[in-house]
Amino acid sequence: MVHNWLERTEMLIGRQSLNKLQNSKVLVVGLGGVGSYAAEMICRSGIGSLTIVDGDQVHLSNINRQLLALNSSIGKPKALLMGERLKDINPDLKLTVINENIKDDRMIEILDYGYDYVVDAIDTLSPKIFLIWHTMQRKYPLVSSMGSGGKTDPLKIRITDISETTDCPLARILRKRLHRLGVREGFRAVWSPETIDKSKIKPVSDEQNKASVVGTISYVPAAFGIACASVVIRDLAGVKD
Repeated sequence: MVHNWLERTEMLIGRQSLNKLQNSKVLVVGLGGVGSYAAEMICRSGIGSLTIVDGDQVHLSNINRQLLALNSSIGKPKALLMGERLKDINPDLKLTVINENIKDDRMIEILDYGYDYVVDAIDTLSPKIFLIWHTMQRKYPLVSSMGSGGKTDPLKIRITDISETTDCPLARILRKRLHRLGVREGFRAVWSPETIDKSKIKPVSDEQNKASVVGTISYVPAAFGIACASVVIRDLAGVKD
């Protein structure tokens, strides 16, 4: 291993900030179009410990936008593929790979391991709410990705408190459900107010936990994931805006 592979990072943020990253532990849940890019950018920042979670396999329909999706990887577990990729980037990374669709008690068990930051890149509502609620109960810093589907303009992506989100269908439903649990603010959301053309939404019956799917483009989920990673890295490293 080349021991100075983080030389350019240290030049930018300084040794003290890099040390903070190398002594931090991050959880990324969901390794699709958003989460895979978030996990990789966090790894490349020099993070010391990373736990990645996803129980899905690569599908043909993932190839247009997901980092792990290749013709050669169809049918393979996303978590295992991501783990191999991250260890190839940084062999010294303390990596935990969880190849499961986690929920309920299992999610609580994983959260109880303790983290300096949590990235929510889940694309289905119920487990997303469960993760957010239990993360906030433990007072872990959290960044949550809202819907990246149906969007084409990455310049409209915003990073704000969840209470400041507007014109995002997923964020609206999420806020409503969280309000019932007494949560109105307190974590960062990556979102876009760009209007979704309803003609680009298709009802489905063969997708687990999904009533519909929406058209996507290659670069927008990646931009959402990179934005999530930027929140984690800047906060942990103490880099000011």
